[in-house]
Amino acid sequence: MLILPIRTLLNKNHSQINVVGCTLALTSGAALYSFFKPRIGAEHMKASKSIPAGIAAFLVCVGVGCQKTPTVTAASPASVLEMETIPRTPARLTRGQYLVEGLLQCPFCHSDYDFAHRPARPVEGKKDGGLDFDTFGLPKGNRIVAPNISSDPDYGAGKWKDSDFVHALRQGIGHDGRTLFPLMPYQYFRSLSDEDLASVIVYERSMAPVHIEQPNTTLTEDIKKTFQPLEPLAHVPEPDRSDRVAYGKYLVTVGHCEGCHTPDDGHGNPIPGMNFAGGVDMSGPWGADPKQIVSVASLNLTPDPSGIAYFDEQMFINVIRNGQVNARPLASIMPWGFFRNLSDEDLKAIFGYLRTLSPVKHRVDNTEDARYCKVCRGKHGFGERN
Repeated sequence: MLILPIRTLLNKNHSQINVVGCTLALTSGAALYSFFKPRIGAEHMKASKSIPAGIAAFLVCVGVGCQKTPTVTAASPASVLEMETIPRTPARLTRGQYLVEGLLQCPFCHSDYDFAHRPARPVEGKKDGGLDFDTFGLPKGNRIVAPNISSDPDYGAGKWKDSDFVHALRQGIGHDGRTLFPLMPYQYFRSLSDEDLASVIVYERSMAPVHIEQPNTTLTEDIKKTFQPLEPLAHVPEPDRSDRVAYGKYLVTVGHCEGCHTPDDGHGNPIPGMNFAGGVDMSGPWGADPKQIVSVASLNLTPDPSGIAYFDEQMFINVIRNGQVNARPLASIMPWGFFRNLSDEDLKAIFGYLRTLSPVKHRVDNTEDARYCKVCRGKHGFGERN
């Protein structure tokens, strides 16, 4: 776990922190906090149960007078993710586009972004071409770069294997074997079902090449030793869509909503009892003027009166579709330009799950001056009223 106060990271070098993604930050949202609390302890990859050819031949032939060794066909992969090349099918391409351009917002971190436009969008010709976050508020000697993941063979992921994407998204292991800095929310992406992850990979590998060379991420040893790759997963099944709340939880998890809406204790640990209660500082140059800092904090998403208890299902959908709560626009760091691409059914499932959260009394209002809040230990509008 990276023991660094997220507010320290956010409040330094704002001009370098161009964009990061998060789900459902109804006033702002960048899954910054989430990247510093990777979840470890997933089950290990199960050993292959296929029988070696020689033993198989012996078992077949014993007692039946075999005169020759039979041909043994290799066992089929237990998961599509075990295949050397994931089959590129129209269904996977469509599903992958839906996830990447919607719930997961991959281009949000891997592209230079234009915040002067509403909704914010990638700079022309730079989508998936990577983004240099510079120091990201870390000590001197460190540099964080979201790599070029376009299909460019020289500077992008054109020569990567499908398994490289699997290892990155499931374990946080880069194509070069290094452990990825947890700005990449692999601790959430690993919960994608095998088929959804396969679809994401198929779509990402189909995207146009962007011939932009990005510098490498460089980290000092004292920073690198604070995080480790996650354990491999044997198999993640498809979510049960017949259970709306369970499916909503799946969407909220892989969409890393928690990262923007659960305040931390200053050391990267979530404050107990504050799940999805908002108040996380997301201030940055998210407006038309890149030199001006927009001060925003994530909203309380729990069904408490201080949260979104006054939302109904249709209002929730309208907020995501239009990028505003009634007459109040969402901050551009909130990637509603991606979330608006989700289907009504998926948005209803997300809202259904949010309705099951434990209510947390925590007032956050971005129209008010930021003041210290003893509940979340940060500063935000109405902080003094908690």
